Amino acid sequence: MALAGATLLGACGTVGPDFERPDMPAALAGWDGGSLASLTSGAGAPGRGSIQQWWRGFDDAVLDALIAEAQRVNPTARAAGLRIMEARAELGIAGSTLYPQGQQLSGELLRVGQRRAGGPDSSLSNFDTHLDISWELDFWGKFKRGIEAADAGYLASIARYDDVQVLMAAQVASLYYTIRTTEARLTIARDNAALQLRSLEITELLFRGGNEAELDVQQARTLYLGTLATIPPLEIGLRQAQNALSILLARAPGPLPEMKAKEDGRHMMTRLPAGLITELPADLLRRRPDVRAVEMQLAAQSALIGVSAAELYPSISLLGSVGLSATSLDGAPRVLNWALGSGLLWNVFDHGRLSNGVLVQDARFQQLYEQYQGAVLNAAREVDDAAAGFARTGAQIVLLADGVKAARRSLDIASFQYREGLTDFQRVLDSQRSLFSQQELLATSQGSLAQNLIALYKAMGGGWEQGRSRPPVDEATRAVMERRSDWKDVLRAPLPAPGAEGLPAPGGERRP
Repeated sequence: MALAGATLLGACGTVGPDFERPDMPAALAGWDGGSLASLTSGAGAPGRGSIQQWWRGFDDAVLDALIAEAQRVNPTARAAGLRIMEARAELGIAGSTLYPQGQQLSGELLRVGQRRAGGPDSSLSNFDTHLDISWELDFWGKFKRGIEAADAGYLASIARYDDVQVLMAAQVASLYYTIRTTEARLTIARDNAALQLRSLEITELLFRGGNEAELDVQQARTLYLGTLATIPPLEIGLRQAQNALSILLARAPGPLPEMKAKEDGRHMMTRLPAGLITELPADLLRRRPDVRAVEMQLAAQSALIGVSAAELYPSISLLGSVGLSATSLDGAPRVLNWALGSGLLWNVFDHGRLSNGVLVQDARFQQLYEQYQGAVLNAAREVDDAAAGFARTGAQIVLLADGVKAARRSLDIASFQYREGLTDFQRVLDSQRSLFSQQELLATSQGSLAQNLIALYKAMGGGWEQGRSRPPVDEATRAVMERRSDWKDVLRAPLPAPGAEGLPAPGGERRP
């Protein structure tokens, strides 16, 4: 009998597949970054490490401070940190299954009495207590696979927290440059309106003196009013962007004091980094937090296949109980009861319920595998889109800058010729209209260049590493939660360092 038991134990193990990191999509074999190859890397180009805090390349202390604040105080980021605490607690629940699952202490104390007519009353006390223990042995690795699934869920929660950090950095930077671009466009519109107003005043003065036709006055007025009409929509867009940025920072809607307008009312676009990363092997896309989150979901689902497969095998449990009973009757003995044994439970007649349950989990695993492949391909698309936009917009800006110079020179010539009587006022109006249009296009393109660069760093998953160095739950929130429940060290345990997460393995041990 003992030999048979030893043989059974030796034959047992962890059923179900062991998770292996999925391969990259075949379409990305040998991919070197696509449109990134079109970008020129300057002598001072940042290396791979610069992705971690890419916004510092903009050399803007205000932007740096706003991103740090958003990653710390934004409600979405705070909620993502709390989900890590939830996952830690879930992992603790899964780990407890390796110990006796049933541990029940019961007891009762009864006072029993009897009253007799014409006779003496009697009463006694009865005491009874029992401790019952049941322990299902993890012969087939069902509980270890459950721990593996919970561990993968924990790692997925960290990856989602990292992804929120990436999102916060990108959203703050995007809104920051939306505000700066809109401010620049407002300055251009107001400067051109002032220029056109002077022309209108001149034509009105000449018309009243009989030296100019009314047509010139009305055309000058039309151009001036048209330019003024572009200002209110820009002011609306500016306030909306300011409100959106304030909400990201968990502040009341309104302008940010840090972004107060300069004294002359002009907002020069903050310079962009001088160089870019021009090589991006496809494997680096797997560092993106959203891709890592899908990978950990895949690992958790792989473990659930094992949990489901273990239901096909018998469950063997150790059972035990001990009890003590006594009464208050004189001479009544105290009785100690105990029992020790084992039990077996096996769903012998499956009828397809359990076996098809395994197939359900396997089908879900394959679905997540396809989602992972799609996530990596989408990451590559986002990188290529942003790189292409950055490269093409940079080329456009060079042309537009020359166009602004030409338009300004054209206006100078037209104004001189008009004063000398060599041309009519229409040439001046056309030149003013062209200058405004070219300046608007240049400012918009400069904003697009910044937005494409931000999108490129977001697509590469940059900006999450520094979040690992601070607690995901702030001190004030921890204090409130610890007063409410006994969290022990769960809230204060540090996050794993970047790259130290590993892959989940049965029993909770990590694989590199």
